[in-house]
Amino acid sequence: MARKAILGIKLGMTQVFNEAGEAVPVTVVEAGPCVVMQKKTQENDGYSALKVGFKDVKEHRLTKPVLGQFKKFQLKPKKYIRELKIDEADKYNVGDEIKVDIFEPGERVDVTGISIGKGFAGGVKRWNFNRGPMSHGSMYHRRPGSGGATDPERVFKGKRMPGHLGHEKVTVQNLEIVKVDPERNLLLIKGSVPGTKKSLLHIKSTVKS
Repeated sequence: MARKAILGIKLGMTQVFNEAGEAVPVTVVEAGPCVVMQKKTQENDGYSALKVGFKDVKEHRLTKPVLGQFKKFQLKPKKYIRELKIDEADKYNVGDEIKVDIFEPGERVDVTGISIGKGFAGGVKRWNFNRGPMSHGSMYHRRPGSGGATDPERVFKGKRMPGHLGHEKVTVQNLEIVKVDPERNLLLIKGSVPGTKKSLLHIKSTVKS
């Protein structure tokens, strides 16, 4: 399968009905169009990729160095700038657009985004620890418990403890594209994807067959 990739914005979830009349939960994503800003080549950069911009933004919301990248090629300013590693990158030129119609229903994709942040969480919620007994005066319910052995007199790195939960880069693999709507730049992807509404997503062909 050829490698394909595009940027998108998560709009929310709904359901559609397939040919068998079954309800299928889908995530609606506004994918593209992404305008090509620069071509990275094996000769010049050591790898092949396209630097693209996505989602229009007002000029005063960008710094002068970022705005200069768009003015150099007379392109409209974009909010997000990312690199996409795709096959057949040579056929694109600066100013070309990558649109949602590169995908077809039935294709499988990996979706990367920033997961929903949940703030500070205890061990029970963050790591699925068991709690203590809730009755008979145990006085021990959801606390973390012992911090480790007494001999090293320190807590080892990586120990599962209460702390910040969520708001980290997450990839959900091998999701099915249910529908493609080129007129409205929409992708309907079966199941849930990382992130809150209006968060940025990186959608690419799955690494799993």
